[in-house]
Amino acid sequence: MAPTLTAPTPAPALALKPGTAWQDAWQRCLTTAPEAFRHDRVLNLWAAGWKHDGNPLPATSPVDGSPITGPPRLDAATAQRAVRASLDQHRAWRHVPVAERRARVSAALDALTEHRELLALLLVWEIGKPWRLAQADVDRAIDGVRWYVDGIEPMLTGRSPLAGPVSNIASWNYPMSVLVHAMLVQALAGNAVIAKTPTDGGLACLTLASALAAREGLPITLVSGSGGQLSEALVRSPEIGCVSFVGGRDTGADIATAVADLGKRHILEQEGLNTWGIWNHSDWDALTAVVPKLFDYGKQRCTAYPRFVVQRELFADFLAAYLPAVRSIRTGHPLAVENPSDPLPALDFGPLINAAKAKELDDQVNEAIGRGAVPLHRGTLDEGAFLPGQDTSAYLPPVTLLGPPPSSPLHHAEPFGPVDTIVLVDTEAELLAAMNASNGALVATLSTDDPQTFDRLAPQIRAFKTGHGKPRSRGDRDELFGGFGASWRGAFVGGELLVRAVTDGPPGERLPGNFPDHHLMP
Repeated sequence: MAPTLTAPTPAPALALKPGTAWQDAWQRCLTTAPEAFRHDRVLNLWAAGWKHDGNPLPATSPVDGSPITGPPRLDAATAQRAVRASLDQHRAWRHVPVAERRARVSAALDALTEHRELLALLLVWEIGKPWRLAQADVDRAIDGVRWYVDGIEPMLTGRSPLAGPVSNIASWNYPMSVLVHAMLVQALAGNAVIAKTPTDGGLACLTLASALAAREGLPITLVSGSGGQLSEALVRSPEIGCVSFVGGRDTGADIATAVADLGKRHILEQEGLNTWGIWNHSDWDALTAVVPKLFDYGKQRCTAYPRFVVQRELFADFLAAYLPAVRSIRTGHPLAVENPSDPLPALDFGPLINAAKAKELDDQVNEAIGRGAVPLHRGTLDEGAFLPGQDTSAYLPPVTLLGPPPSSPLHHAEPFGPVDTIVLVDTEAELLAAMNASNGALVATLSTDDPQTFDRLAPQIRAFKTGHGKPRSRGDRDELFGGFGASWRGAFVGGELLVRAVTDGPPGERLPGNFPDHHLMP
């Protein structure tokens, strides 16, 4: 008698967890900060008030392609008025005693803590962060600034605020732990602060955070607009005391030229191809354990590792450790659950920042394969956790390519997405050349069993931080951060250096950093 075959039980349909819809988050914003939000738009913050100006652009969430609120973009003339108003705030704020500045920043941090979950939910919808990572972004901002609040006095000894406000132009991927963190420390150090909302996402989260801080009397300006319209005001205005930028090399190079011509203080964090080298290595269990963590937020991080440089004779062992790990990566809708009471899913990443980026990266992968790259792994969305009928155009599963051709952008540039490339080498010289392919990086790692080999090779890797078998990150609190080569221009930050970067010290002071006329390590 033939065995009876039964069809596999279909997976339960997923649904949006109750209370997490975009409209739920938006209504909470209207209730929490009615001064900054209207039913159909957010406002710009300048001259110590919320302004119903600017032309709102349509926007969609990367999570499911649904409409969300877009940025109210200012014109150049209004942006210039906002900068002049910030200078007036700066001239008053710089004379506020440190104790009062500490109290006001502490009050702002308490408010951010109270609304932590709403801030995180906004990050999920606006930039596609999974719940775990969205919460971590908010927490790192709050905890990091508290560290400065507790220790700011000795950091300011012999120092004074800059002559004008600090202008912040940052990418969309870390609105809280990078941008809001920097803004609050800059204000704590005695400066008025200007920030441009990233074009691609983070508007509502930044608006809510700025509203909570402005209520405590912090001198914050938050404006939206295109780089072409606002750069003259936010970069070249004589009122600006310092320009702080986080983003790509092309835009960073333009800003670097402008601030160099003007002799203006600057902090320009730019992209680089962060690499992980494998040389005379045998601890494969450690590599398997770390690979999924390297895919956090789909590698949309300035400290992501998209390139492995592997000793050829270890390639088989590397693949045996790497492939099972990359096949375990979990992606899907960050707010989809089986049952209303279930916790939000623990994903490695959700969507990329938008559908255009996902298509661009997929096209680059296909082009690289067409020119000779070998696809070692191409994930699918079939096993992803998605809602029935959901738009998944912004999602890209993990991809691993061996030997991207020199003509491909994946050979020499950071993909800013879940694409790993592998380059095989036979000598230490080839290893170093491949790890230094982008003329400077923020972080790197070398996995080797021999500490002496690490000590000999690590100084020749052009990265600001090089880990021994472990990933490096931007860091928190007293950990310094910067970059080598074209990955960084201007003052280094982190710990006391962040305060020094946005204050004036003794005459003739040379700040640690990568400047046109000097390079000085801490």
